[in-house]
Amino acid sequence: MNPIFEELHEQIQKRTARLAVIGLGYVGLPMAIEFAHAGYHVVGIDNDPGRVAKLKEGKSYILDVGENQLGECGDKLTATNHYSALVDARVVVICVPTPLRKTKDPDLSYILSATSEIAKYLHKGQLVILESTTYPGTTEEIILPELEKTGLQVGVDFFVAFSPERIDPGNPKYTIHNTPKIVGGVTDSCGRLTELLYQAIVESVVRVSSARSAEMVKLLENTFRAINIGMVNEVAIMCDKLGIDTWEVIDAAATKPFGFMPFYPGPGLGGHCIPIDPHYLSWKLKTLNYSARFIELAGEINSSMPHYVVNKISEALNDFSKSVKGSKILILGVAYKKNSNDHRESPALDIWKLLYEKQAEVRYHDPHIPSVPVDSQVLKSETLTASLLESVDCAVIVTDHSDYEWQTIVDHSRLIVDTRNATRGASPGKCRIVKL
Repeated sequence: MNPIFEELHEQIQKRTARLAVIGLGYVGLPMAIEFAHAGYHVVGIDNDPGRVAKLKEGKSYILDVGENQLGECGDKLTATNHYSALVDARVVVICVPTPLRKTKDPDLSYILSATSEIAKYLHKGQLVILESTTYPGTTEEIILPELEKTGLQVGVDFFVAFSPERIDPGNPKYTIHNTPKIVGGVTDSCGRLTELLYQAIVESVVRVSSARSAEMVKLLENTFRAINIGMVNEVAIMCDKLGIDTWEVIDAAATKPFGFMPFYPGPGLGGHCIPIDPHYLSWKLKTLNYSARFIELAGEINSSMPHYVVNKISEALNDFSKSVKGSKILILGVAYKKNSNDHRESPALDIWKLLYEKQAEVRYHDPHIPSVPVDSQVLKSETLTASLLESVDCAVIVTDHSDYEWQTIVDHSRLIVDTRNATRGASPGKCRIVKL
């Protein structure tokens, strides 16, 4: 038996192992809190001093994390900007962003930076887990070689695994605790330790044969969604040309108890996963001289949806003898999904830019996002009032937050372009409602 493995196994089991979570965003902070609630001592490391300062004050900057949750952590959770905290950590969880470059190539700079810092403090009996979504092979091809430069041997002196995050912001039904966790170790001992760790905070842990398989699981999940959303977005365009109500068709098809899963059209993809993850897989396959045609086609359709929405706005304004130029347009919701304050990759921002280029007077309201940077500007959310709705030529529903009172919005609007079917239960009255 390996005494290093046995010692770490015992510390994880008894919850005496100290944890470090690198990256305190939408993935890292909830994860750190869960481990703290489970009894582990956790230090969160983030390069953003503003985040660290807020956490030290007991304040949350993420909509899904209540300040009561932070308070319940007590002294089990601390935060810092300094990687020297890794000296005492037996487990290190990497939860940093993995964006795309403008060329649609993976940007692994955050992972590389975190790995470089970990290598400085790597010691025997340490477990390193990557949660950031990336292409199959990243853990073994990027992280492992950097750590092995220390002279330590994986599976013997230290341990490495991949366990993809499955956070769904704004979803109160599925949390870290009741969402099954995928785990794949570089070696068998790596997988066993990682499985044991997550069993402390997750009801069900699903262990696969390798880190590479775990990486592929995550990409399959989000590629599945991206492709099906792309298909239903194209169906929406087809139905529009055929004069058919898209939403009626989907609702009717969803009554089939087998062989059909409903997906819904929208203004485009947003967030840190679905618009990005399939491109990681597509890029990896290109290095193997294979073209992922479904992924490329779905990406093309989904990325064109903001243009389609702006065309719908233009056509709707034309019916009122107005051009987009000079029209007052109000965007309702700039978060990429309902009940979230995350605007990363939000289609609302693309719609804003397109309308701005057409010289429309564009404003926005979002109950969860008071301001948002767009290019060189910082936009501020307007106060949503009856007079504001009455003053604009068109209101565009991009994000269907639960906070919105749809009937009130309809009552005080003359024209609405509804990209989410949010107004389905509202009586239109004198308002004209245009849907995808």
